Amino acid sequence: MILTGIGDEAGDSLETQIRATRELGWQTIEARNITVPGHPKANMHDLADAAFDLAIRQLEESRIGVYCFGSTIMNWAKTLHDPPFEITLAEVKRAIPRMQRLGTKFVRIMSFKPADDEFHIPAKVFERVREVTQRFLDAGLQPVHENCMNYGGMSAQHALELLDKVPGLKWVFDTANPVFNPDRSKPRPWPRQDAWEFWTQVRDHVVHIHIKDATWNPAKNDADYNWPGEGQGCVRRVLEDAFRRGYDAGISIEPHLAVVFHDATVKSSAEAMYRSYVEYGQRLMRLIEEIRSPSSG
Repeated sequence: MILTGIGDEAGDSLETQIRATRELGWQTIEARNITVPGHPKANMHDLADAAFDLAIRQLEESRIGVYCFGSTIMNWAKTLHDPPFEITLAEVKRAIPRMQRLGTKFVRIMSFKPADDEFHIPAKVFERVREVTQRFLDAGLQPVHENCMNYGGMSAQHALELLDKVPGLKWVFDTANPVFNPDRSKPRPWPRQDAWEFWTQVRDHVVHIHIKDATWNPAKNDADYNWPGEGQGCVRRVLEDAFRRGYDAGISIEPHLAVVFHDATVKSSAEAMYRSYVEYGQRLMRLIEEIRSPSSG
C-alpha cells in the first residue's frame, strides 16, 4: 500500500506540497498543479521546460517521488468538441517523457464532460480514449480513468462499457464523486449514484484509489465535503473491502475541505489549506490502522 495525496490541495507551491508529504511521513505525491519559483502555476504536463527542470531538482533533493500525474487530459473542463483533439494529443506527448523522467507509472485521465441531458457515450469518446490509452501503454505507462463528471463517470454501467471498449485502461476510484453525480443508467429523474454500488462494479479494474468524502446537501443542490469516513462516500466500507481483497496499491487523499479544484468559489488561506491537508492524511492513516487492526475483525 502506498499512501500519497493530490499535492495542490496542500498548497500551490511544490515546496509546500513536499513539506506536507514529509510531515505525513509519505514518500510520494500525486502531482496535479504546481508552482516553482519564477514560474506560473500549471499542470505537470503544461509546465515550461525550465519550470519542470526546477521541479525535478526540488523533488530529487527532497527524495520525494511522483506516484501519479493528475493530468487534465480529457477532463471535466473539456467537451468532446472543445478544445480540438490535437490539444489533447499534445498534452499526452508532453506528459510521456516527463513521466518517464520522473519514474511515474500512473497518469489520471478522463473522458470529456457530457452535456447535461446525455445518457449514452458517443462512439467518438471510445475512439479518443482508446488512442490516448494506447499512446501511454506503448510508452510503458498506465492510464487510469477517474469516475468524475465525465462520460465514464455517468454510472458504474458506463464505466464498465468504457473499460470494455478501451483495452488496457484501468480505473482510479474516487469515493466521493458518486455522491454528487447523477446515475444516468437509471430512469429519469436520475438519482444520485451510490458509492458502494459503483465500487463493487469496478473494483476488479481499480489500481488506484482517491479518498475524499461528501454528503449530498439538497438545500444547495451540491455536496458538502467531510473528513474521511464521515460522509456518504462509503470510505471505510470501500477500504475494508479493498484490503480484504488484497488491495496493496496507491491510496491518494483529495480532501476538498479547504479547496475544490473544479469550483473556483471555494477558497481558503494557505495555512488553512496546509493544515487541513495534513490533518486529512493523519485521519486517513488512523482509519486505515483501525480497519487493519486484528481486533477490528
